[in-house]
Amino acid sequence: MAKINLLPWREELRKKKQQEFVAGIGAGVAAACVILGLVYLYIEGLKEYQTRRNTLLQNEIAILDKRIQEIKDIEDKKNKLLTKIEVIQKLQESRPEVVHLFDELARTTPEGINLSKFSQAGSDLTLVGKAESNARVSAYMRAIDNSQWINSSVLTVIKGEGKSGGQMNDFTLTAKQGRKTDKPAGGAGK
Repeated sequence: MAKINLLPWREELRKKKQQEFVAGIGAGVAAACVILGLVYLYIEGLKEYQTRRNTLLQNEIAILDKRIQEIKDIEDKKNKLLTKIEVIQKLQESRPEVVHLFDELARTTPEGINLSKFSQAGSDLTLVGKAESNARVSAYMRAIDNSQWINSSVLTVIKGEGKSGGQMNDFTLTAKQGRKTDKPAGGAGK
């Protein structure tokens, strides 16, 4: 009987199937690589698009920050101007008060009182002087309390160095500068 060898045929079929399998795997790997490449390109495109958007937003934020700083600078200038306007208005309002203050000092100072020093800190006044007697100082305090532009007199110091030869008493008096409001009427029965 003749020997027929079927192994090479099977061997060839096996090789052919193996080559088809390897080709299929190669095609699958190639397709996967192409898909991964496309996905990579798509993601890179998205990243580039987002980077451009971020850059645009950062530029806009920088512009807005400059505008905010300009607004703050303008508000600071506005506040400084308002403060200056307020100071000027107070000076305008207080300008006649100085005239009234010195007029009231001259009007309320009775005979026998000599003022040697006058100082003002805000609305607080300090009057230093000499008086012929304590009664003159008391009359001066009443005149200040009845004054329209000076009030709240308080005697802080009075020194009498003996009454020989016309010596005068030294005194220090404090008061407040300010216009008094009109006092209500004392009553109908008086």
